[in-house]
Amino acid sequence: MGGLGLAAGSALPLSAHATIAPTTDAAAAATYRDDPVIADIQERTFRFFWETTNPVTGLARDRYPSGSPASVAAVGFALTSYPIGVERTLVTRERAAERVVRTLRFLDSRPQGPDPKGMAGNNGFFYHFIDPVTGVRSGRSELSTVDTALLLGGVLFCQAYFDGPSAEEAEIRQLADSIYGRVNWQWMQVRPPAIAHGWTPEDGPLSYDWRGYNEAMIVYLLALGSPTYPVEPSAWDAWTSTYDRSWSTEFGLPHLAFGPLFGHQYCQTWVDFRGLQDAFMRQRGFDYFENNRRAIYAQRAYAVANPNGWRDYGPNVWGITASDGPANVTCEYQGSQRTFRAYSARGVVGPGSYDDGTLAPTAVIASIAVAPEIVVPAVHEVKKRFGDQLYTAYGFLDAFNPSFTFDVPLVSGHCVPGFGWVASDYIGIDQGPIVAMIENYRTGLVWRTMQKCAHLRRGLERAGFSGGWL
Repeated sequence: MGGLGLAAGSALPLSAHATIAPTTDAAAAATYRDDPVIADIQERTFRFFWETTNPVTGLARDRYPSGSPASVAAVGFALTSYPIGVERTLVTRERAAERVVRTLRFLDSRPQGPDPKGMAGNNGFFYHFIDPVTGVRSGRSELSTVDTALLLGGVLFCQAYFDGPSAEEAEIRQLADSIYGRVNWQWMQVRPPAIAHGWTPEDGPLSYDWRGYNEAMIVYLLALGSPTYPVEPSAWDAWTSTYDRSWSTEFGLPHLAFGPLFGHQYCQTWVDFRGLQDAFMRQRGFDYFENNRRAIYAQRAYAVANPNGWRDYGPNVWGITASDGPANVTCEYQGSQRTFRAYSARGVVGPGSYDDGTLAPTAVIASIAVAPEIVVPAVHEVKKRFGDQLYTAYGFLDAFNPSFTFDVPLVSGHCVPGFGWVASDYIGIDQGPIVAMIENYRTGLVWRTMQKCAHLRRGLERAGFSGGWL
């Protein structure tokens, strides 16, 4: 496949087989990897997990500093951050292993069953939200296949990383096998061969199945790779069966579109897709890594075009994904009525896209391992222009909206005169990809370590992947 160098702000040709080549040379790329701003963001984001996670149970809250239950997906990202802290000499290997084994012991010991109260999950799956102290279901939270899979991403990464002879590291590996092995993926094939979104004890299986393209690719890979309850390869066919509905040529090269960037980022936090192709991507002539690049460039091109006229959008100010927002309200902006939302899955390309001027730093920073040549300059500009309001003890707050200056009741955050709306919280599932993808960019640690995971390899191969590190 040929390379396609792009100057800042230039349009992308609509060639299905072209690739977006980096616009920086090797020397500049090396400078980016040693960039002190990027290093500081990574360290602060690591400390978010190390310092705000419950030290007894190891459970990470959904958000901070607001009170919230623990999110099992955030626990997966917390687990992923600890070996990174070791490699960055922010914590010793012994202390990290102690935190990991304590977390896994707690998760492994939590009660599972069909009762609506007092359970952490059922059939090996965990509830989306659990109490950070007791580990049991919070409120009427659903049993979540995707959030369980994101938890398992961190569990299996720690299993592969902590490969030493000590009793503690050996226990990490054993507990990881126990937690992963008891997940009954077949039980969640309510409408086989697809995998359902989840289940509740009150209403049974949720009404929808995971079909691509979105953040649930990791669900299918781990279900296919299960040593105990594996699904059949036909499940991957069900997952990809709706891909054509997501094919887009908006704002750049053709790609599988999913509006919020987190849908491209979550699975690629753990899986290096460079050179890996399944049947769909072999037919299209590129891979999911390149697909992610195209989605990132499309977001930037959208920000440059700025069809809605939002304040401050441009080549170095972009990044739209699921994030906090100011309020669920309609207000007049530049002569027309605009609808704003509180927490919402925002996106700009693909089905159901929605943009209300809210920008999320995680959308940009978690793209760094895939498109550093446009991410690093954007990070610098956002920190320089907006850092006084956004950049605090644990890195960037979740989101901001320079266009929102209305005197209305807010759901969260606050408005700053002359600036706009700013979130007041960090969100665990937005923080996690930041620290991990920065490390993938700097050293490839998470990707390289996960290549040792036999379960992941088996899942990829059963899905029909070949090439790359396989």
